[in-house]
Amino acid sequence: MSTSLQGKKVLVITSNTGVERDELVKPLEALKGFGAQVTHGSIKGGTVQTFLHDTEKDRTVESQHTLAELKGDDYQALVIPGGTVNADTLRQDRDAQRLINEFVNAGKTIAAICHGPWALIDAGVIEGKTLTSYPSVRIDLLNAKAAGWVDEAVKECPANGWTLITSRTPDDLPAFNQAIANALQAG
Repeated sequence: MSTSLQGKKVLVITSNTGVERDELVKPLEALKGFGAQVTHGSIKGGTVQTFLHDTEKDRTVESQHTLAELKGDDYQALVIPGGTVNADTLRQDRDAQRLINEFVNAGKTIAAICHGPWALIDAGVIEGKTLTSYPSVRIDLLNAKAAGWVDEAVKECPANGWTLITSRTPDDLPAFNQAIANALQAG
């Protein structure tokens, strides 16, 4: 266990269903393993249903707070897991959008994986950014005026005072988790 992120606070936000299991559980475990204090907030709070490959119901994970209770000022980084239902639900949730914009306006790090960048489109923060995602999200990001889309395991795009870290799939989680840790160490 490392203490390299001792004193750093990370917020992971999800809906209450449709979350890709590894894209939630692996960052929670990795960031805690680096010594960060990690909070999981969901739209309704409480139980979150995870899935494998968007179709196979898997285990449940408990979130500590509702999104309405949370403030971006309390954290240094925001993590948005994928899962098509999760990302599609977050992109329509007022509190998720508020939190995303609080992180952007405060110049903090936001990390989104797989379909997670969908939530960033609706928050209006994609324009001018270069990022990656699950391949089917590419055209949505480009239509939202992203500067570009790359097929890479992890893409870090610092610009306009905040940092965006994106990844494609659960296969990219080691690189994604390390990029979040590196950004937190640098900040």
